[in-house]
Amino acid sequence: MHARWLAIPFLALATLASSWAADCPAVLQGSLPELSGKQQIDLCERFAGKPLVVVNTASYCGFAPQFEGLEALYKEYQGQGLQMLGVPSNDFKQEDADSEKTAKVCFANYGVTFAMTKAQHVRGNDAVPLFSELARQSSAPKWNFYKYVVDRRGKVIANFSSLTKPDDPEFKAAIEKAIASQP
Repeated sequence: MHARWLAIPFLALATLASSWAADCPAVLQGSLPELSGKQQIDLCERFAGKPLVVVNTASYCGFAPQFEGLEALYKEYQGQGLQMLGVPSNDFKQEDADSEKTAKVCFANYGVTFAMTKAQHVRGNDAVPLFSELARQSSAPKWNFYKYVVDRRGKVIANFSSLTKPDDPEFKAAIEKAIASQP
């Protein structure tokens, strides 16, 4: 009889866990390894219900100076709930295989404080689930520093090419729309 009573909390927890998974939008399913350290970034836990900008990055890309503008944008809107996730990728052959070198470029050279992952595939059949879903909702990145603006419900409301600078008025308007969205 005691075993049955002990099972009830576990069943309740299992039901709650599956409910959490169901409430997590497709774009935020899974986790990615953080750039510096050994922890995983649980995408749903970290970003669900929050406006989000996702950018695929590369340390040796000519667009790498955009890190400065992205960081400024993050600081400008962070107080309004904006989250930002940088995902380095060597899909365009411009990222170092050494995560420590990538971290130096992002954190030391450009002063990035927003979340960054270790290098991931962002295009094609090998793309991580985050980028597969971003591509399904909009399009796959065409180059490094392709930017996605995701609303609080996990829907891509806009995507921007590498040529779009972080201070671009349309990019900022999409971010403000994501901030204003309802969870």
